[in-house]
Amino acid sequence: MVFVYKLTLRQLSGRWRLLITLLLSALPVTMGVIWRLIEGDARPDHEFEDFALNGMLAASIIPLVSLAIASAAFSNEIEDRTLANLTLSPIPRWKIVVPKLLGALTVGGFFMVISAFVTSYIAYSGDMTTSLAVAAGAAVEVALYSSVFILVGLMTTKAIGFGLLYVFLWEGLFAGFVSGVRFLSIRHYSVTIVNGLDDRVFTEGEHLSFAVALVASAAVFVIFLALSIHRLRRMDVP
Repeated sequence: MVFVYKLTLRQLSGRWRLLITLLLSALPVTMGVIWRLIEGDARPDHEFEDFALNGMLAASIIPLVSLAIASAAFSNEIEDRTLANLTLSPIPRWKIVVPKLLGALTVGGFFMVISAFVTSYIAYSGDMTTSLAVAAGAAVEVALYSSVFILVGLMTTKAIGFGLLYVFLWEGLFAGFVSGVRFLSIRHYSVTIVNGLDDRVFTEGEHLSFAVALVASAAVFVIFLALSIHRLRRMDVP
């Protein structure tokens, strides 16, 4: 498992991928700095939360970074026909999938959690409760999106296209305007967890219950991890 994890880190830590991820993660931080310079000591209102934290970070940057990194964990090896080198080894398939997922979480999660924490720390004048709550929500969101996109990368070489459709149509359009869909929305799980940890954040809008968001998040992570393991067991590796 350690070998697969280290291999995945090397595969996903390309210079251009890391540079783009760093630039994207800097955008919310920049918004936090701008808010603090304009508003002084005022606590951010729901418009800042909706635009910078919910709209920019949770709805756009985290899913896109997770998609770019997690989907490549397997899809690149399938395209290069190197996955057979791993699957021919006498190790259980879960010992391939789990370190692949952990590698994607390490690369994508590091930047996203730091971005969420620093943005909140600056915008909310060093409020540790809010900063840690937003960082925790970001960590959950990265974990869930990564578990989904790992499977997508195993299912098709066009993972980026399918992932973009999911992010912008389901999470962005349907979950944003159809209240019932929020029960199946990763972004809303994340927002609810942030609000549950610090109820001063995301006070506007309807939220799921904190317990429901936690249970749903755990279920999504476990289900998609299990599906990825099952897929790797059953697929014909080129």
